[in-house]
Amino acid sequence: MTKKEVNQLAYEIVGCAIEVHKQIGPGLLESVYETCLFYELQIRGFKVIRQLTVPVVYKEIRLEADLRLDLLVNDCVVVELKAVENLIPLYEAQLLTYMKLLQKPKGLLINFHTENITKSIKPLVNEHFAALP
Repeated sequence: MTKKEVNQLAYEIVGCAIEVHKQIGPGLLESVYETCLFYELQIRGFKVIRQLTVPVVYKEIRLEADLRLDLLVNDCVVVELKAVENLIPLYEAQLLTYMKLLQKPKGLLINFHTENITKSIKPLVNEHFAALP
């Protein structure tokens, strides 16, 4: 995908998250938002994988680690969901790690525990894909 296509996809994912937030609001568990966003993305025709196990390779050995990302959309954008009072740097690091391990160009960190969801979405870019056309 081109950078423009990846950014358009991220924009559409954000639109789906806004719709979920508009429908059910803040104050629920992360798993509820994940289920709803998964459904919203699917009905709009996106290919979505939920709770994908992220492989960890250490010194050329694939380790059994229980790393799971929330959503992977169109095999391109990693979506990490939270329902917390405040986003902390650890959540960004977690998302960046998933993006690097899976070699995906873009990630979205979305916090549903807010009155204005658009102010609590953090897009992240995998530096290894910065040169996409």
